[in-house]
Amino acid sequence: MTETLLLDRARHRLFHDRRLFDPAERGWRETTEMRGEPVGLREAVHWLQRHSGTPCRVPVAVIGPRAAAEPERQAAFALGGGLAALGIVLLCGGKGGVMEAACEGAAAAGGLSIGLLPDAEWQAANRFVTIPLATGIGEARNAIIARAALALVAVGGGYGTLSEIALALQFGRPVLTLLDPPPVAGVIPMTSVDAALGAVCRIVLALPA
Repeated sequence: MTETLLLDRARHRLFHDRRLFDPAERGWRETTEMRGEPVGLREAVHWLQRHSGTPCRVPVAVIGPRAAAEPERQAAFALGGGLAALGIVLLCGGKGGVMEAACEGAAAAGGLSIGLLPDAEWQAANRFVTIPLATGIGEARNAIIARAALALVAVGGGYGTLSEIALALQFGRPVLTLLDPPPVAGVIPMTSVDAALGAVCRIVLALPA
């Protein structure tokens, strides 16, 4: 879907379809005003996160198996880097595989990642996690990831990923999927990392899918 977004940088205002974006509430309200330069979804989100003064502080989760295949690791790395480039904080389980690759991608792009560990000590985190949080509650931490994320992107997956997807859907969180994750009604299949990042942008800006 093509969007007509207008950004008034001088006054820190973003417009769409006769509506004005409220960064603090992450919602839109009617307006008779429409002025500014045309921008795309990613540019609008980058402005929101870097320059609006009121960024979306809720992280986006990347989930997937520890025993990840190379295509899954590559996709997770690109996702982590893409989120970081947008100024979005990455949330994951802090371990290996998809989680490690996503954190590595975020680190390479100068981004911030939070690893919510099942372990009792922070040292169990992969080496690319920016903020390791040791929970000591085992796989029950999956529920916290599902609840805390603005949206989740599942890259492949096994039983652990399936539990996170199911919990996220129960909590009303959008779940985007890549590379043949467990089939669950309600998820939003993505054809590429680029498409997933575009969908994340729409979620951040509270635009319809």
